[in-house]
Amino acid sequence: MKIKLLGEPAILDDSGASQAVRGYQAWALLVRVVLAPGPLDRRVLAAELFPDTVDPLGSLRWCLASLRKALDCAECLSGDPIRLNLPTDIEVDVLRLDRDAFDVESAGPLLGGIEPRCSPEFSTWLLVERERIAAIVESRIRQETMRAVSVEDYERAIRLAEIGVRGDSFNEGAHVLLVKSLALAGRYDAAMAHVEATESLFLAELGEKPSMALRSAARRTISSPPGGISAQAFVNSLMQSGLAALSAGAVDAGIDCLRRAVNDAEKIRDSHLQAKATFELGTALVHAVRGYDDEGAILLRQSTELARQAGSAGIASAGFRELGYVDALAGRRPAASQYLSSATSLAPDDDGLAGIHGVIGFNLVDWGKVDEGLEHFAISLDHARKAGNRRREIWSLGIGAWGLLAADRLDEADAWLELSLALSDEQRWIAFRPWPIALLGESKIRQKQDPAPLRARLEEAFATSCQLGDPCWEAAVARAMALTYDAAGDLPSASYWLAEAHRRCGRETDAYAALQVEILASQVELHARYGRMELADAIAREWVSLAARTHSNTHVARAAKFIGR
Repeated sequence: MKIKLLGEPAILDDSGASQAVRGYQAWALLVRVVLAPGPLDRRVLAAELFPDTVDPLGSLRWCLASLRKALDCAECLSGDPIRLNLPTDIEVDVLRLDRDAFDVESAGPLLGGIEPRCSPEFSTWLLVERERIAAIVESRIRQETMRAVSVEDYERAIRLAEIGVRGDSFNEGAHVLLVKSLALAGRYDAAMAHVEATESLFLAELGEKPSMALRSAARRTISSPPGGISAQAFVNSLMQSGLAALSAGAVDAGIDCLRRAVNDAEKIRDSHLQAKATFELGTALVHAVRGYDDEGAILLRQSTELARQAGSAGIASAGFRELGYVDALAGRRPAASQYLSSATSLAPDDDGLAGIHGVIGFNLVDWGKVDEGLEHFAISLDHARKAGNRRREIWSLGIGAWGLLAADRLDEADAWLELSLALSDEQRWIAFRPWPIALLGESKIRQKQDPAPLRARLEEAFATSCQLGDPCWEAAVARAMALTYDAAGDLPSASYWLAEAHRRCGRETDAYAALQVEILASQVELHARYGRMELADAIAREWVSLAARTHSNTHVARAAKFIGR
């Protein structure tokens, strides 16, 4: 027997026949019990599901009996508190999302279009669960699409990518996956037709076209090596030139060189060289070009498969690490965890482990698992220092301090941030400085320091962020500026800077999801504190939705408290 809760709900017997379940409330009851972390008190559940009923407990008993009959299971959904008690031979689709055998192509939204008439508490719970489940399904579709691309099953990749586009027609990343899949399948006309249709849709509905990442995904690269040198040497020279150009800030030239390197490596069918070139291009797209995370992730997934074929464990490990970073940044935490586990199992040395544990800590902290995340940052720092990799040390100190702030360990956060800044100066890594400066500003405000003297340093960091064109850094510093004005009681300025932070953080498709959640939290709490409850409620709905979709567990309950106040 199967219970289908993703899409139009149904209980199907072994022959596939649907069993009768009467009323939306029965489905609401079933999904509430199935997804509950433990048994549910009958009175609490009755109040959630039947707020306007004369006899809520009687209605609950009737629904429970109806479900037991449909399931042909007298022991199911029994007791007080109510336990699920399903036999092991009954499959529930929503509990199999992490299984390899899960049919992601047939998964619809939780309870389909059903909108049960329940209490506000249940409605908020259902909103959160729908967003959470939708995010997991979208993440699975993305993973399966990239897996299909990596093994050259382009027809399945196209089919899955089309599902992703139908699920969210304004998700540029989903369109990038589809266009890239079409292009790799050799369907260049179809890829360009979809690019043009998508640009028209975005322009008509959103007032602006998608980023150039969409057109880039459809591109063909043609190059040929000069005479007199081996094809392998030419590919290596292209990679070196591309990485040198990126290091010097010539991003377009660097990316073009790396694209040519990938193209030529494909022609000579050298798996190791192809894996390396594909990894370098994917990494460059993720880190050096805003808005290109989706194309970069496809290339990184291809690089892991190529590296596996070539026996290049180090490249495969680095590819999985970068895939974990992309998903952690976007809030796809279970997927990130899987990639990072693969990266760890293949890591060749301290340098590799330093990077992997740093990203594991990054993912865990924003998942709400702060103490566990901080343990991984400590491991990352130990490996980085053994390997003598200052940049990995700087990154783990700066990003790790975000976790220390979440743990309210402010003195330790200050020490990590000051060291991160000192090492950034030593290494001339100016592009990283705005982040630790923003976090230091927040820490000092939380320690009740005078906000006015903090602004000069924050203003300088904001200017640097704008010159770099980095929306995450711009948003982080803008939020810190807002906190200084809030501490001074200047509501208009605090509100302005938070609005700027929100706008800038969402400017590109590859935004830092956890930072977006924190900005929304700051906005809601600011407006609520000054009695702007209608505005606080509106932003809280966006806050709870994003928190649920990005597994920001500590924020979901905080956000729900502001809805409907």
